[in-house]
Amino acid sequence: MDALHKRALSALSRVCGEVREGLPAEGVLGVVPAVVAAPRTVAEAAEVMRVAAELELAVVPRGGETRLEWGLPPERCDLLIDTTGLARVVEHAAGDLVVTVEAGVTLGRLAEVLAGAGQRLALDVPTPHSTVGGTVAAGAGGPSRLLHGSVRDLLIGVTMIRADGRIARSGGKVVKNVAGYDLGRLLAGSFGTLGLIVEASFRLHPLPGARAYVSGEFGDVAQAHRAAQRVLHSPHVPSAIEVDTEIGGAVRLCVLLEGVPEGVAARAEAVADLLGAGARIADAPPPWWGLYPDGTTLIELTGPPTALPRIAGTLQEHRAAETVLRGSAGAGIWHVGLGSAEPQAVAKLLADLRGMLAPLPGGAVVRYAPQAVREEIDLWGPIPALALMRRVKEQFDPGRRLSPGRFAGGI
Repeated sequence: MDALHKRALSALSRVCGEVREGLPAEGVLGVVPAVVAAPRTVAEAAEVMRVAAELELAVVPRGGETRLEWGLPPERCDLLIDTTGLARVVEHAAGDLVVTVEAGVTLGRLAEVLAGAGQRLALDVPTPHSTVGGTVAAGAGGPSRLLHGSVRDLLIGVTMIRADGRIARSGGKVVKNVAGYDLGRLLAGSFGTLGLIVEASFRLHPLPGARAYVSGEFGDVAQAHRAAQRVLHSPHVPSAIEVDTEIGGAVRLCVLLEGVPEGVAARAEAVADLLGAGARIADAPPPWWGLYPDGTTLIELTGPPTALPRIAGTLQEHRAAETVLRGSAGAGIWHVGLGSAEPQAVAKLLADLRGMLAPLPGGAVVRYAPQAVREEIDLWGPIPALALMRRVKEQFDPGRRLSPGRFAGGI
């Protein structure tokens, strides 16, 4: 450990109860932190960030590590802040359908707390041990975004620690946002590059009295797409419409319906008719529901729902082995899981997907990939708002110390 990091270890130990040297296993995409701090309160987190600012340390947050391999490696990591100790449910105003929690609360624990009041946070992300802070920072969501929206839509307030160690609050019960910014929307999907998220407030939804999953199997993506469009434009108000296929094989479509038992039962029968012969109604989702597809490389695609057949056609043209396409046929967000593939082949596929999606408009972002693939591609692709994003970064983190280089354009 060099002199700077010894000073950091000593100074941080005076303001935080849990500070230690970083371990090789804690590396963020291979970048090993010099020091790890685990604050237990918001005030303690602010003191940690203040010391980091005084010593000009590069800071990277860590939650449940479920998406730590997403994005680019940080240019440096002097200090890794473990947020899992920030694990309080601050306030649950059940009558107002609002909850405020600290960043280290896992979505699984939050679901248990809310269920006791017959409520839920309608994010249904794939990993229940994901933390609230990490989920906001990654901008993650699940099947229910079709009806209930993304994390940006459900987030109504946020508390963050600025790069200089000051606490900033926005939304919720605060009337005016800090400096005129909607911090929640800025921080959602920011990968820790603008501030350390320590608390978040969400609007909630009641737990439905009943759920029905209506599933059908189709010979190709075009048939499944037409069925999804029939459901999407019907009066039956699906909460989610998800598709799953290994390219070249059968295509599975599943529709989630929620509400009162009698209404759900009738709507499920009507949706089964829309899907066609062989459609099945079940109380539980299929095994693949809401999960990212397996593979060495994960690509996230966005575009209008009508882009689905063209996406499948592009994947079919490349004939990549073990390619799985999965996601929302209604909201227009899909994930592609690639099996073992040559880096050059992945680069060509990615270029074709981006070229096809860009005019729709849409895009393709690589969430994770082996190092050999990373060296051949641009993970983020073209970012029209990059200049604006850089100006926001300059305002929030002029020293480029917060997760430097993790986001698009080296932000």
